[in-house]
Amino acid sequence: MGTHIKREDIELLAPAGNWDCLKAAVANGANAVYFGVEKFNARARAENFTMDELPEIMSYLHLYGVKGFLTFNILVFENELEDARQLIDACIQAGVDAVIVQDLGLVKLIREISPDFPIHGSTQMTITSPEAVEFTKPYDMERVVLGRENSLKEIKTIGDKAKLPMEVFVHGALCVSYSGQCLTSEMWGGRSANRGECAQACRLPYDLIVDGQRKEMGNIAYLLSPKDLAALDIVPELIEAGVTSFKIEGRLKSPEYVANVVSKYRTAIDRYFEGKNTAPSKEELRELQQSFSRGFTHGFLQGTNNKTLLDGSFPKSRGVYLGTVKKIVNHSILVELESPLKRGDGIVFDAGDPTQKEEGGRVYDILNRGTKVEGTVEKGLYEIVMGRNDVKLGRIHVGDRVWKTNDPELDKRLRKSFETVKPYHTQPLQVHVTGRIGEALVTTWVDPEFNLAVTIRSERQLEEAIKRPLTHETLFDQFNRLGGTVYHLEADDLTLELEGNLIVPVSELNRMRRDAVDELIRLRTKARPYVKRDVNVLDDVPANRTITAKPNLTALCRSLEQLEAAAQTEVDFLYADFEFVKQYPKAVEIAHRYNKKIALATMRIHMPDENGVLELIARSKPDAILIRNTGALYYYLSRQQELNIPLIGDFSLNVANHKAVSLFLESGLEQVTPSYDLNIQQMLDLLQHSDASRLEVVIHQHMPMFHTEHCVYCTFLSEGTDHTNCGTPCETSRISLEDRVGFSHPVRVDTGCRNTVYNAIDQSGAEYLPEFKKLGVGSYRVEFLEEEPRRVQEVIALYGKALRGEVSGTKVWKTLKATNQLGVTRGQLTK
Repeated sequence: MGTHIKREDIELLAPAGNWDCLKAAVANGANAVYFGVEKFNARARAENFTMDELPEIMSYLHLYGVKGFLTFNILVFENELEDARQLIDACIQAGVDAVIVQDLGLVKLIREISPDFPIHGSTQMTITSPEAVEFTKPYDMERVVLGRENSLKEIKTIGDKAKLPMEVFVHGALCVSYSGQCLTSEMWGGRSANRGECAQACRLPYDLIVDGQRKEMGNIAYLLSPKDLAALDIVPELIEAGVTSFKIEGRLKSPEYVANVVSKYRTAIDRYFEGKNTAPSKEELRELQQSFSRGFTHGFLQGTNNKTLLDGSFPKSRGVYLGTVKKIVNHSILVELESPLKRGDGIVFDAGDPTQKEEGGRVYDILNRGTKVEGTVEKGLYEIVMGRNDVKLGRIHVGDRVWKTNDPELDKRLRKSFETVKPYHTQPLQVHVTGRIGEALVTTWVDPEFNLAVTIRSERQLEEAIKRPLTHETLFDQFNRLGGTVYHLEADDLTLELEGNLIVPVSELNRMRRDAVDELIRLRTKARPYVKRDVNVLDDVPANRTITAKPNLTALCRSLEQLEAAAQTEVDFLYADFEFVKQYPKAVEIAHRYNKKIALATMRIHMPDENGVLELIARSKPDAILIRNTGALYYYLSRQQELNIPLIGDFSLNVANHKAVSLFLESGLEQVTPSYDLNIQQMLDLLQHSDASRLEVVIHQHMPMFHTEHCVYCTFLSEGTDHTNCGTPCETSRISLEDRVGFSHPVRVDTGCRNTVYNAIDQSGAEYLPEFKKLGVGSYRVEFLEEEPRRVQEVIALYGKALRGEVSGTKVWKTLKATNQLGVTRGQLTK
């Protein structure tokens, strides 16, 4: 055990979607709880709390010495900034311990309101490298939540270099996409994952299309649906890697889930500091699975292993695996059990197709060779009798897997942990008593956990006792009556300095005790004070607008062939976004041959060992660099005097309001690209409140929906586990994922072996060009994916005409729809 790590340095952070969950977290040993209010949080479907409840929530949590963090981990649109300001004001007033933030524009607003109100960088910020942490430091953020794709080794590297407390997810659902970089819900249903409305498209079935042919996958259909993260058995490694906050996912989960998971991780952390490095028991793991599990994985904590990240045969919680059906007999099912089962448990029979209705219900009886078995059975061959009319035996087959989906006895035990009127935990008090005849009895009550002290005096002067003078035993008997409070008193923690035989009425001692406890609790639950300023959210809107006489038309290409075709058009500026950065010098050469300027794109994600890629981009001597993450931005800014290359911010920086525009322009970007989460009205609002001449709007593209560390190529076309042994099938084959309505979405790989799933249908915002031009947008970008060179030139020519006013935006859209076999959607700009 590392000697520098103390128990008090480690925080167990629990989710709370409602009051029962919050109480379950506190009762079972959480050091902190994160929760959302009715809007502005990434779990819009959770019950959530109301803004008016903030003082009550914080008072309750602080009573038990638990911190409360408000989740504000979504993008904030222009017309919401005033509401956001009001919520931050309410958080400051209520003494919220921190807000968990995604939007860097909101970070800027919070720092305008308060220089000392704590901010935590959400995992939605996509912070995965020391450089990304460094970028946050000017804004005095208290901690960052690392991406779930960071390994233990990377976590340690980031901690050692960046020296900022790190919060890491250790349990719960895994997003297949990098948090903050998933646009699928937005694209397909107008429900943004960056707005807490994820539609979980990753949990849907897909067919695998390899080089245009459907690959036979058996019962493997859920190609993007990860198992659930469970790091209970590697708690020691996490602590020694420098993780200071262990975060449990689950604001949509039940209070029983919260109680179960929190108690297991509390035990594991305590075991570590007691020097008991014992692994969790099979029973502990089974109970974790019972509350919620799609199967457990370490995710990426121990490095990338594409073979263990997902099961592929089901997308939902299954619970505990019991065994398989061996035979159907009369009115029962013969099952070979591998895990405990008892009467009343809920089970389901898994025939291998979760899209169909599955048979399941309550266990009515368990038989062994026709004889009823009482209590819990473990392993062996047993007949299971289901509740009357629960299942149709004709739909159950030999070989079906059986899962225990519910354990009422476990749920009852978990509920009992927090459904009680007694305090969940009590804290020690220290009491010192002094007194002499003719003076008041003086008691000092100390709460050592919060470093609080109050002094309570008797209202009557002390008199000489004729009999039964005050003794340690008498005072302890009265002052120890603390039942129903959060305190307890040990005999050794009561100290006396009494001169003579003194007496005071018992009723007075009781009053002093009550007053002391009331005052300590008042101090304990008092809202923490922060500096707060009155702020007008529009004070920093640019006063003067620059209307660009001739805006730029730019083209992003994903192959050398596309780039050469685009370079021969009227396009003003080129971008290269290639799978292999070794082709970047050639891209620059081609662009310059045709007297075109070119920017080279960084990868969407920046990991600790990937600065070499950024160096190669700079050495290619482009005219600009397209920045896709804050790690790369910090890397280039820190070397800008040496490199002197203009930097352009891309959509993945998630710019959604004018404050984010200002932050990135002030940091050193020449130009920024608004987030794809903006619909047309939100885009117009942003443009109206920003210097639109320094914004670039993407008006034609295939939406990059999922961006993921999970490599579909390695998982399904290779025997290997990661890029070191996969044989690079991505270099010889092309994969697409076909959805339920028949669209085939291309999957492409970047230099870091990360996959992007692109929408099958390209989209156009051409209809809105007149409004954008009126607001002075400085640059318009068209993006290509797999288009042939001739198609590239046709699309650029069409948008060129639209920008010159020779054809309408509607004409552009209709023309593209007519010439593209898949058709074109107006995409995220239309709502």
